[in-house]
Amino acid sequence: MNESHTSQKILDFFSKYKKLDYKKGETLIHGEDEPQGIYYLTKGYVRMFLITPDGKELTLNIFKPSSYFPMIWAIADIPNAYYYEAITAIEVIRAPKSDVLTKLVTNDQEVLFELTRRIMVGMDGLLTRIQYLLTADAHQRVVSVMIMLAKRFGERKKDKIFIDIPFTHQEIANLAGLTRETTSLELTKLNDKKLIYRKGKIWVVNGIDKLVEESLIFFNENSLTNTF
Repeated sequence: MNESHTSQKILDFFSKYKKLDYKKGETLIHGEDEPQGIYYLTKGYVRMFLITPDGKELTLNIFKPSSYFPMIWAIADIPNAYYYEAITAIEVIRAPKSDVLTKLVTNDQEVLFELTRRIMVGMDGLLTRIQYLLTADAHQRVVSVMIMLAKRFGERKKDKIFIDIPFTHQEIANLAGLTRETTSLELTKLNDKKLIYRKGKIWVVNGIDKLVEESLIFFNENSLTNTF
């Protein structure tokens, strides 16, 4: 299967529908709300999160351009329970759920296979995150999040990796399932060890291998570099 060819077919399908722009921090879909359709992300990044009973936000996934969502709601017909928020300025295309299912997903085996692959890779990534959320201490959680961000959103320049998205301490805390205060303390420790540092608002990783050693957790390369 030619992945780029399949991606182009998906883009061609969504291009028939209206484009929408959202500013950073705006919510596309609220938890418990019925989504207005399927969103195809053309520019920027969107996070999927839930709010725990004690009011904390837990980020479950971050979507990159060419992703489309919410497919759990679309395919399994499960009521939506998640929030989708722009973490940068974004551009999306919204298509009706019925059109996506009947004219795209179930009408093209290549598209269906690619969607299934994304879901499986995303599931593997989610299981990896559950592993460190349940078994790792605060330090390992923060290190693991920085590794994930570097691998999924980083740009390598010589021996350094520059994370393209200006993640705040709170956003990293939401990914790690920790308070902002605890996360900030752990980030300071990593900075003191010269494993990471800030350049303006951008995080820089000083050697990903050293950061992986610091985590003491096994990482599957594919689970950290893809979204579903």
